[in-house]
Amino acid sequence: GVGGPAEVMFRPADRDDLAAFLAVLDADIPVTVLGVASNIIIRDGGIAGVVIRLGREFADISAGEDLSVTAGAAALDMNVALLCAEREITGLEFLSGIPGSIGGALRMNAGAYGRETKDALIRASYMTRTGEIVSVEAGDMDLAYRHCGLPSDIIFLEAVFAGSRGERHTIETRMTEIKNARSASQPIRTKTGGSTFANPEGYKAWQLIDAAGGRALKLGGAQMSDMHANFMINTGNATAADLERLGEKI
Repeated sequence: GVGGPAEVMFRPADRDDLAAFLAVLDADIPVTVLGVASNIIIRDGGIAGVVIRLGREFADISAGEDLSVTAGAAALDMNVALLCAEREITGLEFLSGIPGSIGGALRMNAGAYGRETKDALIRASYMTRTGEIVSVEAGDMDLAYRHCGLPSDIIFLEAVFAGSRGERHTIETRMTEIKNARSASQPIRTKTGGSTFANPEGYKAWQLIDAAGGRALKLGGAQMSDMHANFMINTGNATAADLERLGEKI
């Protein structure tokens, strides 16, 4: 709920449209790719250069006979989990607890409730800044905790995940457990940028914030949640600068 405008917003109609656009775009113009912006703070001055937002043409989800699941970068994580439940494919229930898109999950190796993107990923495809499409195996992406080693200027297009046969009732039960756990422990009904700090090795970020006296700490319109100390929230009138300064103070 904060931040300024994009200098230029581009919504490609399809892969060909995206490739054609990138092929003629000046190499000096910065490009920012946004999914659903669920864990993003956009600064008050906005975003310079071109913001690319992938739409419906990049959101297809399908399941193969081998129980693999192919999802476009703009597909919502929850929608992937829902299709898996419908098709009785287990292994991707954790995606229902991540409020983002598949492109974002690939970029940060998103994870929740015991599994990460890399645990299920087979391969991904992306477009380079010059419009070339590349396929890469999961093992060649240098995926680690909240990290992907691929260049920062690529645009993810699609991911293929491995699933296994499961029972719909069991899958839906697990998804309900995840939903209830989120509702009980996270401020999901407020304006939040998600979990703010990554966990240092051997520690939980929220425990360190608690120990430092950061729970419910407020600065301007920004506040660390009193429900989950690692969530930064907009209480109603925060600026991006408020959020950033609060994060720096923590």
